[in-house]
Amino acid sequence: KHPLDIPPPSEKDWLKNDEEDFFLQDPDRKRDALPQPFRMVNKLVMMVFENAMEIIERREMLREVQKLKVQPTKFFPTAEFQVTGRANCLAVSGKYIFVGLSVGLAAFKVSDCKEVCAWDAVKMEICAIHASDLGNECHVLLAVDEMGLVWLFFFHKESFLLIQILNETEDISKRNTSVEVVLSPGGDYAGVLLQGNAKAWLEIYRLPKDSWLKEMEKNAGAAEACREKRSSWTSTDIFLLQESPVPADKADAKLSLPVLLLQVKPPKPITGSSFKSPLDALKKVDDDSMLGLGYNHLIKDSQWEQQEAIFRSTYRQYLEAEGERESKEEIPRRATFHFLLPSRILQVGPEMKVQPDVPAGISVHWDGSHNLCLYLLNRPLKEKVDSDPKPDVVWPCAAPIACSAVSSCSKYLALACEDAAITIWDKHLGYPLSVTAILEERLIRSIHFL
Repeated sequence: KHPLDIPPPSEKDWLKNDEEDFFLQDPDRKRDALPQPFRMVNKLVMMVFENAMEIIERREMLREVQKLKVQPTKFFPTAEFQVTGRANCLAVSGKYIFVGLSVGLAAFKVSDCKEVCAWDAVKMEICAIHASDLGNECHVLLAVDEMGLVWLFFFHKESFLLIQILNETEDISKRNTSVEVVLSPGGDYAGVLLQGNAKAWLEIYRLPKDSWLKEMEKNAGAAEACREKRSSWTSTDIFLLQESPVPADKADAKLSLPVLLLQVKPPKPITGSSFKSPLDALKKVDDDSMLGLGYNHLIKDSQWEQQEAIFRSTYRQYLEAEGERESKEEIPRRATFHFLLPSRILQVGPEMKVQPDVPAGISVHWDGSHNLCLYLLNRPLKEKVDSDPKPDVVWPCAAPIACSAVSSCSKYLALACEDAAITIWDKHLGYPLSVTAILEERLIRSIHFL
């Protein structure tokens, strides 16, 4: 309602007596105020110092927090292995460390890391090695060289003994290379995944470790008798022995060879049925106690072709890129297999003896297959091994199995499918414990128990 008046200067309200002492009360105001732009520069410099102090205080707080945390223990090497050539792989079994070299094999003691034995008779390069302790200072070893050959060794009293080359053939053009080698805990069985020119298959061997231990005891007694006999030889006998052309490796003791137990091939593609009636299909089924692989069905070739034509016409735009990628797939296939201890999922007949710490079967799944196939190992020995045995148990999955793992106690089995679903099975009871689906449908390449 009334116009605003300009307020009078406030200097008249100051106390005259305190005017001289007003600036002297604050030490920072002893100097005159800086003119522009020096006041702005001063303000920026102070801001930089304040920000620097905040960063320093924050880092000190983080350093104090890190000191309160439990620091991991740092371990440094305590010994060094002196090897001949290049070390490619190693395996620990009992009190020995077996090292695969570029020129053969070597064994070291765990206690002092000293070399006790070396094997370089063939001068081959070892790329992978597996070992298992058989007891009584005996060990079984599986070594894979750069050519894909699998060498079976027996280690006894700090010496290597070559038993057999599992995939050796006389014709080099027909040689099959090893893709994966697995040695069962305890050394009772060995599995070798082989690949040829246009096919792949899995071979399971039974290792006669009990016979090896008995044969080594007999050979030790024979060697002792031989040493006693040599002590009574004359100089003429020694001269004749030195002239003998028998090589040293031929004089080594021979052990029993492993027995080929199973030869598992990839599953055949499901084709049209040739059965004329459901009764013909039922006659091919052994019994109704388990699921099969789906070969005994009544779907004709014409029905498969009609379904394929409808599917391709409906999703033609999505299958153009997929068709090129599928045509480039290699014919040889890979398989993942595990040795399984006795459990409810592996039903063994009462006439067969089962030991709790000896594998009773294997689980096999091939790349791109929905089925997990289980095979029993307690089979009667035959003169001719069945090249394509039927699985004893089949577990079908909703999606192709990408990878699998078995726990160290052999109680749990983990299956990861291509739809990013992970299922944990209790093998002893035979039911799933949990099913977990990973978001965004990521492809699972490997799975492990911790």
